[in-house]
Amino acid sequence: MKRIIYLLAIILGTAIVGCNPLEDINNEIDAQDNSIVGIDEFTMTTEDYAAIIEQGEDDDPDYYETFEAFSDVEDAKLMLPDFLSDKYPYWGEGSSVTVNYNLYDGNPADVGAYVNADDYELASSDYPTGASNAFFPNENPADFLEDILDAQIASPTLGQIVLVEYDQYTQEPVVGFAPLITYDFAGSFEGWSVVEEFGDDDAWTSSDDYIQGNGFFGGQVANVEWLVSPSIDLSDETDLRFQITHAIKYAADASLLKILVSTDYTTDVDTANWDEINLATTAGVDTLDPSEDYDFSAYEGETINIAFKYESTDDDAGRWRIESAVIKTVGITGPTVTNTDYYEYDGSSWNLVDGAYYLTTADYDSMGEGSNQPGQYNNFGSSTLPSNYLPQFLSIKFPFAQEEDEIFITYKYYGGSDVGTVVKGNLYTFTNGSWTPNVSSLQFGYESGVWVPDNTIRYTLTNPDYEYIGNTLASDPEYADIVNTLIEYHDYDYNWTSAQVTYSLTVFLDYLDPSAVEGQKYQVTYLLYDNGLQVLTESFIKEGGEWVVD
Repeated sequence: MKRIIYLLAIILGTAIVGCNPLEDINNEIDAQDNSIVGIDEFTMTTEDYAAIIEQGEDDDPDYYETFEAFSDVEDAKLMLPDFLSDKYPYWGEGSSVTVNYNLYDGNPADVGAYVNADDYELASSDYPTGASNAFFPNENPADFLEDILDAQIASPTLGQIVLVEYDQYTQEPVVGFAPLITYDFAGSFEGWSVVEEFGDDDAWTSSDDYIQGNGFFGGQVANVEWLVSPSIDLSDETDLRFQITHAIKYAADASLLKILVSTDYTTDVDTANWDEINLATTAGVDTLDPSEDYDFSAYEGETINIAFKYESTDDDAGRWRIESAVIKTVGITGPTVTNTDYYEYDGSSWNLVDGAYYLTTADYDSMGEGSNQPGQYNNFGSSTLPSNYLPQFLSIKFPFAQEEDEIFITYKYYGGSDVGTVVKGNLYTFTNGSWTPNVSSLQFGYESGVWVPDNTIRYTLTNPDYEYIGNTLASDPEYADIVNTLIEYHDYDYNWTSAQVTYSLTVFLDYLDPSAVEGQKYQVTYLLYDNGLQVLTESFIKEGGEWVVD
């Protein structure tokens, strides 16, 4: 109550005088001997991350708002002290706060190995049945993937982790048009070359899910830029078809965006002859839609190059996104599902990792395909936080999970136009009937006017602890006559000197935390009977391998 009255007095005085700023008030309060000593623990919320850096209403979301996480532990140690000063403006010396927060790649170090794993997508020739382009329904991929990785990955290293992507038929396939050559543009140009014809800006760019032609750079800008494939040998192929999966938006004149084929291209797009492919199927707008199987028989027996020619003007800059381009021939075909598995190299062979899972397109779709749902763009983001969806998803996927089961989950996360789509991950643990993500924790102490990272562990002696100390010191003549109070009454009494109490607590700390690192701090709370029961606390730090009073 005394502190509250003092605060009111200062505020009223300020109102009367009309000159003391709030900063002066805080400084005067901090100088008082009776400043608040508080202990708290909290978990960072969406609002907390947004408050890390003060921004204007029109500013773009910063890193902490975007990912609701810190980049690493050092980042948290750097940014949290000022945040805590604002959150606890009246707390003083000796206060302590434990902050639970998210790290960009989750808490455990192991999750980074999966987030940054190498990718391997099975080629048509990898599948056990020729020209199948997928495993048959009755084929178990695990029976083949170890040998496929062994054959395809040269010089693997011990502990190397690979994310394997493969297709499997969901029903018995039939003979039809099946992929012969596939260019999957997710995260790569797939060896295609950019050729600049006009303009200074990079019209063609690559993202995690598609390549994109775009002539909008703060406004519509005139540009002509080609994307040309490597040479494609079709000399022994017949019954060919071509298909592209793409989307076109903001284009007033879609004819500026061309799919071209040449049989005489070498290195100069201007000297080669190009045929234009005119598709009957309209491209998607906000969704990447497949075209029809375009008749490509004119190029049977030829060696060709395919080009995507992007052109924009000062009045028309369309956005062209291309997910894939496929040349097909008669073969085995049917509905498939894309699956992913993590494999780790143990020094002699590749082994399936049971405790890690990468979300597939079907997984995102199962969480909802509507607006602001993960399946809309097959990723998470600031409006579709993984923590809001993954616990329920995991409970459905693993209905028989047992207490303390763990799994590493990796997923795509859209961080805005400046960041793009990235891979993130975390460890989820099944606890008390639900899946919970792992969070990091840091403890901060208020010392000399600032919040600093603090590893102090606060511990209160229990009845068994008193008994342990008493029984351990009973054989020491100095303590033999005074330990009875510990064993029978579970407290110290007036027969103990302060030096004896201190020594007994260091004995107990050696027992409690025998592997404590240099610099580890403890605050031990105990009971002392002396004309009434008192609750006392003593602080220790590990220095030179010994516990000393801090």
